[in-house]
Amino acid sequence: MKIKKARLNNFRIYQEETTIDLKNLTVFVGKNDKGKSTILEALDIFFNENKGVIKVEKDDINNRNKEESNTEIVISVVFEDLPNALTIDATNPTTLPNEYLLNRDGDLEIIKKYPNAGKEKVYIKAYHPTIPSCSDLLSKKITELKRILDDNGIECEDRTRSAVIRNSIWNHFSDDLQLDDVEIDVTKEDAKNIWDQLKNYMPLYALFQSDRKNSDGDNEVQDPLKEAVRQILNNEELRRKFNEIATEVRGKLEEVSNRTLDKLREMNPDVADSLNPVIPPAESLRWADVFKNVKITGDEDIPINKRGSGIKRLILLNFFRAEAERRQQERNVPNIIYAIEEPETSQHPEHQRKLIESFKSLSNTDNTQIILTTHSPAIVKLLDFDDLKLLKENNGQINIIQIERHNLPYPSLNEVNFLAFGESNEEYHNELYGYIEHEGKLDDYKNGKETLEYVRMNRDGSRGRTLNITLTEYIRHQIHHPENTLNSRFTNGQLQESIRMMRDFISDNM
Repeated sequence: MKIKKARLNNFRIYQEETTIDLKNLTVFVGKNDKGKSTILEALDIFFNENKGVIKVEKDDINNRNKEESNTEIVISVVFEDLPNALTIDATNPTTLPNEYLLNRDGDLEIIKKYPNAGKEKVYIKAYHPTIPSCSDLLSKKITELKRILDDNGIECEDRTRSAVIRNSIWNHFSDDLQLDDVEIDVTKEDAKNIWDQLKNYMPLYALFQSDRKNSDGDNEVQDPLKEAVRQILNNEELRRKFNEIATEVRGKLEEVSNRTLDKLREMNPDVADSLNPVIPPAESLRWADVFKNVKITGDEDIPINKRGSGIKRLILLNFFRAEAERRQQERNVPNIIYAIEEPETSQHPEHQRKLIESFKSLSNTDNTQIILTTHSPAIVKLLDFDDLKLLKENNGQINIIQIERHNLPYPSLNEVNFLAFGESNEEYHNELYGYIEHEGKLDDYKNGKETLEYVRMNRDGSRGRTLNITLTEYIRHQIHHPENTLNSRFTNGQLQESIRMMRDFISDNM
């Protein structure tokens, strides 16, 4: 199963229900505190059942509702690529469509509610029969289902299997099922069994946070192999084998010590009786210490925790990826979701490029989704329009906008960076100017605008003639002819003013 949409309601900044479309690669861009990380953390709570990186807390309830009666956080996920069939038990196979467990769009929608940020309650939102004889059948015991058969004279080919009985009842009333949106509680009877089976198909969700520990004292940063030893030694089967070995060694040590003391007792009983062998019990042994010297080092034997912060984070990030894949294989889950905040943190531009190429490649593999947040205009330029979602606040409500070419004044990733981060530089100025010129609107743009004096420089470096040109042209000339030092350099304020004027013109005239 893969995520198609997520919905947040009353969770942190998301006061009203907000729907987020997700693809194989989704990158959230926008200014700080606009809810990018909140999306990733909400999904961690949803998938890892409050046992992952993030724990739901009362402070997560939307601040505006703390004085009101609504203290319930709601996190929903809509799935596509669904399993063809489910087996409630060994004799009771069924499908999601047969059980009317899909929503109006034919997708599986799981809702998790956290009353007062407490224990989750799970529901399936489905386009489901609502007439009295057909509603709530998944929560009924088989005796109750048989009673509906008898009361309505419904034939059923197998009265021992609840899935077959439900299907017979729904077929009997198929002309008037009155399908409607229903939230089905998954804590009762076959609804619970179906939910237990669905959890086996849930993607593995792995969140890597931007503020994850990155200090010398962090075991993972010291060396991922040390963290790997810790996790490997947590394996129950390995612990059992180690204990067997330790018990056998302890027994042999006791034999040696007892023989030694027996011989000593023949020569000096008083000394022998004053001695006792001390052999630690098997369960107290620290097996990790046996492997304490495992490490990854560089060519000059420099340990990881002595490398730069960017290298440490790069290694940690790839350790995270490797561990996520290992857990996926151990759990035998069909899908994996990497959620990574600000992969550009402490990374050289070349590493940023390689990371994004890696994530794009991963997102094109089967059963893998990538969700990123970024504050880096350079990373935005490495992506496609379809990958990007812009978060903007409007009257206290966060809007999540799919970046589409036809919705931009002109199709440029520099335009995305301007909308997301307010990034407005000389390259962006050139693009705006070039777009207006290409559209044949340059004379219209210049018409009526104030002019500045600009002194041209001859090829020999001498002073040329003086032009009266607009601020935009003045900046354009200085960008393209930095060798001309006969004029005052434009200020950042002038650059921003020129960009503003061109954007306004494009918005009004293109």
